[in-house]
This record gives sequence, structure tokens and C-alpha cells, in this order.
Amino acid sequence: MPGAIGPGRLANARSAGTAAPLQWPAMVIALDVGTSSARAALYDPAGRPVTGRFYQVQYEPTTTPDGGVEHDAARLLEAVGGCLDRLHAGPRLGEVLGVGVTTFWHGLLGFDASGRPATPVYMWADSRSAGDAALLRSALDEETLHARTGCHLHSSYWPAKLRWLARERPSDTGRVARWGSFGEYLELTLFGDAATSLSMASGTGLLDQERSRWDAEAVAAAGVEETQLFRLGDRTQPRRGLRTAWAERWPALRTTPWFPAVGDGAASSVGSDCVDTRRIALNVGTSAALRVVTGAPVAPPRGLWRYCIDRRLSMLGGATSEGGNVYAWCRETLKLPDDAGLEAALELLPPDSHGITVLPFLAGERAPGWRGDRRAAILGLSLGTTAIEIVRAALEAVALRLALVYALLGPHAATDHTVVASGGALGRSRAWTQIIADALGRPITWSTEKEATSRGAALLALHALGVLDDLGAVQAPLSTTFQPDPARHARYREALERQRRLYERV
Repeated sequence: MPGAIGPGRLANARSAGTAAPLQWPAMVIALDVGTSSARAALYDPAGRPVTGRFYQVQYEPTTTPDGGVEHDAARLLEAVGGCLDRLHAGPRLGEVLGVGVTTFWHGLLGFDASGRPATPVYMWADSRSAGDAALLRSALDEETLHARTGCHLHSSYWPAKLRWLARERPSDTGRVARWGSFGEYLELTLFGDAATSLSMASGTGLLDQERSRWDAEAVAAAGVEETQLFRLGDRTQPRRGLRTAWAERWPALRTTPWFPAVGDGAASSVGSDCVDTRRIALNVGTSAALRVVTGAPVAPPRGLWRYCIDRRLSMLGGATSEGGNVYAWCRETLKLPDDAGLEAALELLPPDSHGITVLPFLAGERAPGWRGDRRAAILGLSLGTTAIEIVRAALEAVALRLALVYALLGPHAATDHTVVASGGALGRSRAWTQIIADALGRPITWSTEKEATSRGAALLALHALGVLDDLGAVQAPLSTTFQPDPARHARYREALERQRRLYERV
């Protein structure tokens, strides 16, 4: 049941922009529950953010030495409540047409018979089930399963996680009545019932995407029953009528339609206006991903995944476990200058001039090799190696992994496609954006939308409400384009070959 959040708990909430007018006309709310923060924002019917009505509460997952990455579901719910409290307490909302929700893909949460969390939320980066993924690969026909579910057998997905939990956490799993994501927990808490959207289900490794139903073989391999999963629904099927305590807390939202959570990657692509094969979305936040939206389901080539936005739209792509987390690790571990000084130093170093080869698998490997047991390695250090050179080599290594993903994904996009970049890690670094453009050998254009995932949730809600006939009907302007240099691209092709040899050796 909802409860008041004390002022100390709200100390990390922040508001962006200037004060809003006393009342706004019809709007939608976007809720974005990410890996490192929850956000709530108002958007107008054209998908434009309302100035001064953006609120954020930050948090961090718990990590363990053996590769665990977990969130406390109650803490995430508290963060969402804090954001909505701030939104509701601000200038009068006016008419709220609907609430669009997006949350991180792949998070696994066990519910007890009363609908309360029986486990932590096990995150995509939790690699403790890598051994179980390897056993599943040896026992099953991964190629046919990949074709149906769109997912490789990997520690990111539910089959391996569920098998690991049954073996290593039997007391916890014994109390679990159903398995779901944080999106279902939010919906169940607010409304007393919940369904899993096709979008969220497509990121579990348990969904037969062509038939839009739970995959019997994958569910059996995971060691659970279909009755232990939430029923499936589509993103256009809202709920209305908040439970009494929540309705009293947010009276303006009492009867507002709330749409089921969609995967953050789906929302990010839509929010970047990458809604067909003419654009490839590049997002670099904590991790990194390249995605292209397609109409009919496309059989994913080995190395890539296929997820759903809804029954009509699919996405083909690849996500790496490395991205801004590699940059953050370097900042915390090495004695580095401030951001401005680091950026200037990175730009001064010629590409691949340090003699260092890096495997950047701090959280295991996802695309394209899908080896959750891989670990990071650095080769080529000397007494003369500097911290700046190590950072540059690490960022280049992430770019090289993205180049491998792009080589698989590019043929599925239009010939004259545009690569549109978003995400805080790239938005803060021109140097890293240029490195990725040179590694891909393709121009990269920054999106002007700083909150692409939040905007995507708003656009999907507006589309479901019938306010927008087409997800591509309103587009945000693009920003700077980074052109690749042929000589630097050739240098990075050599570096990629060196990385490949190290990958095979270790």
C-alpha cells in the first residue's frame, strides 16, 4: 500500500527548467524507470516536454563480487512515487490524458502469493547465471529457439536466471507465486492486477514472438510453469481506476488511463524518431545498443536480438554490456582530470596510438558473442602508459564492439539510413562520438532530445490514445553530425582485428 515519502527520501529529486504556468491544457505523463534513476515528465499532445515539469530520483543497483546486480523493488517504487508526488504537487496539472510507462528490459522479479516482492529485481547485467546459460546452449537447439524468441541463451535472459535461482536461492524461489518485471509490480501495486506487455515479454527469452504467446520450450527450459507468468497484453490496453490510497494521494490521476510498461529500448527508439528502417538508433547510457525498427518480424541473425514494440512493430538490434559503465569505471579507478580536461586530453590523442588492446567486458559480453562469462582484459601496458591512454583505449574498445554489431545490423536498414545517437554518455563527449563514427565508418548525428526514452513513452501513450495517428508524425530536430575519417576508420579496422585475436586467446 502507498505511504508518504519523507522529505529526506525526496532530497535526491530534482526539477529541470523554469517555473510552469499555473495550469496546462491536456497533457500526458511519461514515467521512465531506468537502471540508475526514475523520471516523471509532462508532455504536450505534440510530444514536446513541458518546461519545468521534469522530476528525477536517482538510485544505484547493489552489486556483488560474484557478478550480481540487483535492485530493491520497493526502493524503485518509492522513487516512482517521489517523482509523481513532485509532479502532482507542482502547478495544477490540468487534464492528464494518460500515463505512459517504460522500464528496463530483462529485469526479473519474483512475487509472493500476495503480490509482494519475494526476491530482488535481478538486472540484465547480473552474470551469475552464465554457467546455466552454457548448459542450456549444450542441451537445446539455440538456433531455432533464437528464431522464435529473438533471444540468445544468455545470463541476461530469464531461462538461465530462473535455473540459477532454483539451484542457488531455493528458499526465495519457494515463496514465489509468479515471475515478472518491475513494470508488472508497479501496475499490480497501483491497480491490484497486472499484465505483461508484449514489449516487456519479448525481452525475457520466454516469448514466442511470431505467435505472441509464451514459448512452451523456453518456459520448460527455465524450470517454471506458464501459470507462474503474468498474462500477456499489448501496450495499447490501459488500466483505469487507481486503488483508493493511491487515488487519494494523486487525485488528478484517479481515473487516468495508465498504459502497460514497454521496454526502455523500444521507448528510446521511438523517442529518437527511429521508427522505421530509414534510421538506426544508437544509444549509449550505462550500456550501449544499436537498433532498427521493422514492420513484420525479421529472423534475427546470430549475434543480434529481436524484441517487440507491440504486435505490429519489431526491433532488430544488439546491446553490449559495456557503455557508460566503462567510462565510469575509468573515472573511479584512474586519477583523471575533470570532465572538461579529460575531454580535451582525449581529443588530442591520435586514434589507436597507445599500443593497448582492451576487451571491455566489465559486466560480461552480450552482443555479438553472447558470452556472459567473459571478463575484461587490458593488453599492452608499459611503464610509459598514461591514464588518459587507458581511457582512450577503453572507449575505443567499446566503439569496436559496436562496429561488430553495426556490421550485422546495417544490411537490415535502408541503404541511405541515418544513425541517430542519444544517451547521456555520448551527449557529454564529442570525442567518444567521433571515435564511434570512425569505428563504424558511418556518420553519426546527435538527437536534440536529451530524454529520448521518456519522450518515447509519451509518444507511445499519445499514439495509443489516438492523439497521434503515426509515431513518426512529430519529429524532434537533429543536431551535430560527426563525419567518419577514412584514415581513422582504416586504423580502427586494424585495431578490431587485434581485439579479435585477443578475444580468441582469452
